[in-house]
Amino acid sequence: MTTTSSDAPSRTRQVGLPWSALLALGTAVFITSLTETLPAGVLPEMSASLSTSSGATGQAVTVYAAGTALTAIPLATATASVPRKPLLLGAMAVFLVANTLTAVAPGYIVLLAGRFLAGVAAGLAWAILAGYARRIAPVGSEGRAIAVAMTGIPVALSLGVPAGTLIGEQVGWRAAFGVVSLLTLAVIGWIGLSVPGVGQPVIERADIDRSGLAPGSAKSPLRQALAVPGVVAVMVTVTTFVLGHTIIYAYIAPYLQHAELGSATDAVLLAFGVACLVSIWYVGRHVDRRPRTLMITGAVLFTLATAALAITATHAIVWVSAVLWGLGWGGAPTLLQTAAGQAGMRHSTAAADIAQAVLVTLWNTAMALGGIIGGLLLQSWGATVVAASAAVLGAVSLLVVAGARHHAFPTTQAAP
Repeated sequence: MTTTSSDAPSRTRQVGLPWSALLALGTAVFITSLTETLPAGVLPEMSASLSTSSGATGQAVTVYAAGTALTAIPLATATASVPRKPLLLGAMAVFLVANTLTAVAPGYIVLLAGRFLAGVAAGLAWAILAGYARRIAPVGSEGRAIAVAMTGIPVALSLGVPAGTLIGEQVGWRAAFGVVSLLTLAVIGWIGLSVPGVGQPVIERADIDRSGLAPGSAKSPLRQALAVPGVVAVMVTVTTFVLGHTIIYAYIAPYLQHAELGSATDAVLLAFGVACLVSIWYVGRHVDRRPRTLMITGAVLFTLATAALAITATHAIVWVSAVLWGLGWGGAPTLLQTAAGQAGMRHSTAAADIAQAVLVTLWNTAMALGGIIGGLLLQSWGATVVAASAAVLGAVSLLVVAGARHHAFPTTQAAP
C-alpha cells in the first residue's frame, strides 16, 4: 500500500523554521524535564510536609522515571495511527492533571500516584516531540528544528530547577509544582494555537523497499523499528552515553568534596550548565550538515573530561573538565534523537516515532541505573572509580559511533 504523508506539502512550501511552533514544543520539553528533577531541589520541604524520610520522598523521582520507562514504548505503539497534534495535547492535558495532583497531594501514596501518572504522560509526549519537530521543519532543517525543541532540557537543568528550588524555599514545594501546572496550561494553549496539525501516515512502499524489510511483514511495530539498520546502534549509544553521564553527574557533589571543591559545587555546575547551553546552540546550527562529526566530538570530549577527573583532582583540571564535559554532553539529546529519527525514517514515519519511544525508555532506564551503579561504586571504591567508570562508558559510546558509519551515524546525510 502506497500513501503520502499528509505533512509533505507543507514542509516543501516552508522557507524558514516555524519558530513559534518549535518554541511551544521546546517549552513542553522544558516543563517535562523540569518536573522530573524538581523534587531533588525541594526534597527537605516535601519530606517535612508529608512526614516521610528524605529517602522515601526521593522515590518521587524514581516513580516518575519508571512511569516513563515502562509505558513509552507500549503507548507509542498503541497510538501509532493517531494524529500527532491531538495526541500531544492529550498527553499534556494528562500531565497537567497529574502534576496538579502532585501539588495538592494530601499524603505520600497520592503523591507517588501523581508522579507516576505524570511520568506516563511525559513519556508519551517525549516519544512525540522530536518527531513532531522534525515533521514541521523545512526539508534539510530537521536537525535544527529538533535542536530548538530540545533546548528545553539544558534550560530546565541550568535555570528551571534552581528557580523551582527558590520558589519551594520561599513559598513552599506545593507552590513550585503549582507554577509548573500553570505553565503547562499555558503551553497547551500555545500548542493549540501555533503548532500545525500533522497526520500519522501508514508505512509507505518506498520506505519498506529502502529499509530492506519484506512487504507485508508480520513483525510488530517495535520489532520493525528495531530491525531497521542503524536503530540498534543508536540505542546502544544512548544507553552507554546516558549511563556514563548519570553515573558521574548524580555524584558530582561527593566527587567535588573529594577534590576539596565542595564549597564551589554550585559554581562548577554553573560552568557545566553554561557549557551545555553553548553546546546545544552550536549543535543546533550544524546538526543537519555534520551530525557524525558532532557526535564523535561530543563522545571524545566527554571521555577525555571524565578520564581527567579520574586521573587527578587538581582544581584547574576539575574546572576545565567540567566545561569540556558540558560541551560534549549539551548537544547529545539533539544528536541522538536526530540519529534515531533519521534511522527510523528509512522504514517509515511510524518506525521513527517508535524509535523515539525506545530512546525515551532507554534514556530513563539508564538514568535510573546510573544512580544505582554510581552509588554502589562510590560506596565501595570512591569518587575516582565513579569518574573512571563514566570514562569507560564514554569510550564505548565513541567506539559504537565510530563503527556505525553506514546507518546509525552516517558520514553523509541520507536523502529525505
